[in-house]
Amino acid sequence: MDNGREQKTEEAGLAANDYVTRVVDDPTALPRVAWNALLQHCDDPSPFVRHEYLCALHQSESAAPHTGWAPRFISLWLGDELHAVCPLYLKSHSYGEYVFDWAWAEAYQRHGLRYYPKAVIAVPFTPVTGARLLARDAHARAALLRAAQAYCEAENISSLHLLFARDADMATAATQGLMARHTVQFHWQNGTPPYADFDSFLLTLNQEKRKKIRQERRKVSDAGVRFRWARGQDITAADWAFFYRCYERTYLEHGNAPYLTPAFFEAIARDMPGHWLLFIAEDAQGRPIASSLIALSDTGASPAVAYGRYWGALERVDCLHFEACYYQPLMWCIAHGVRRFEGGAQGEHKMARALLPVKTHSAHWLAHPAFADAVERFLTREGEGVDNYMAHLEARNPFKQQSARR
Repeated sequence: MDNGREQKTEEAGLAANDYVTRVVDDPTALPRVAWNALLQHCDDPSPFVRHEYLCALHQSESAAPHTGWAPRFISLWLGDELHAVCPLYLKSHSYGEYVFDWAWAEAYQRHGLRYYPKAVIAVPFTPVTGARLLARDAHARAALLRAAQAYCEAENISSLHLLFARDADMATAATQGLMARHTVQFHWQNGTPPYADFDSFLLTLNQEKRKKIRQERRKVSDAGVRFRWARGQDITAADWAFFYRCYERTYLEHGNAPYLTPAFFEAIARDMPGHWLLFIAEDAQGRPIASSLIALSDTGASPAVAYGRYWGALERVDCLHFEACYYQPLMWCIAHGVRRFEGGAQGEHKMARALLPVKTHSAHWLAHPAFADAVERFLTREGEGVDNYMAHLEARNPFKQQSARR
């Protein structure tokens, strides 16, 4: 689609000044400062919806038409002012989303219908909850979602999916008839008051879990492995290059090419350095053998949220994954007063490391009425299953009873 396609969007209360909708296929065509300013209107903004991050995905060709992610960013304007925007992609598959709809696509195919391309309002390859409908206010947010639906209808797109959305976005979606879906992730919360150190955190766990964590950490220490960390500009080009070797190795060991290219990591290191924290494991001879990359919600001394993103190892050491991906980051979070650490998608094993289950949310619109009805019935049953699963997990809380709701 050509940049700058426009249409009028009526919005109650705007008098003679109606929004103009523009759909662009290159995020660099949208103004960085205005985009990031809209993000600051949102609750709990994450770095993954920053203009720099999305441009890095696009310019590195990590998320591009040839990888199945065709950008169609929707923006609303009043004159020269950007009032709302969202990252929308047309997808030719369902990889890299972490909200699984393969069965829906198969059902369409069995009935001779086309499910792809579909539209997603999402951050590619990033199962992290955050604002998706960036807007100055609730009116602009609602108008933006209506514009996205109108685009899908005009282009004969099968469906629209709003993935890993915050409450404000989900409320807007509900008013416009999108169907809610829920999945489960595992997050760590700092104490109230914050933990003084890692040992004080461990003392809140039950004896079994506390003993297990100490045993796992001892295995890594006894193997002679030590860790160092670097943040922002202190992460050297050599550190980033080593991290990519580890990241690439993890994907190749599972028989897949990595989603993200070296150019992507070069871009985020250059354009948003303060949002990245890198842990590097070194053996007894000081040789780097593993690394884990953490994203930070903001660039301050005490970020509000840390996000576990990628890890990889060139050598195998028992329990090294747990140390690199959980214990080292949690130590850093405690030392720096971080409120929450999100461990990524799925993984019940995270509960043993004191990451507790939380619901994540998405919203879905299907153009075909019969399939929309069938999916709505499915989501009702699935939602009941998620509630039962959450209750089962909460019964396995790893904290001491008196500490479970710190």
